[in-house]
Amino acid sequence: MAENPDPHLVADGLLPTPFTADEIRDALRDGAVIRVRTEGPDGAVTDRISRYSAADDEGVLIEGHPAGAPEAAKGARVAWRELQAHAAFPAERTTVGSETIEHPLGRLDCLRYDVQDDDGRTVFWFALAHPGMPVRYETTGAEGFTRTTVQEIVSG
Repeated sequence: MAENPDPHLVADGLLPTPFTADEIRDALRDGAVIRVRTEGPDGAVTDRISRYSAADDEGVLIEGHPAGAPEAAKGARVAWRELQAHAAFPAERTTVGSETIEHPLGRLDCLRYDVQDDDGRTVFWFALAHPGMPVRYETTGAEGFTRTTVQEIVSG
């Protein structure tokens, strides 16, 4: 495949991503700490911290750990393009729309990606003001309903 001139397209058959690798890099290159909360189908609630550091033009070190347990941190270096590719969904199983949501980060204008697969459905909300991971995603499948929500973003 020839290089695609649209930086939002990762590969054939996938919808455009909400953010380019450059937009994610520009938002996170000076570092960030992101706290997310996951509410599981069994009612369990867990908080997790991700720290972005040692960024350069190619990628970033991401270290994550359960909230309150920094000694359990594990990390890996990730390319900006790889982070972008996490939001590249199959065109034939995904619909995209715009939605404004009330969120712990405030009222957010988002791109909403509804992805259907053999195991169920996942909905992702990407806030236009916060390039990077979705600010909320919800999965409905055989195990039940799970919601993950960004609670806080602290810039570096």
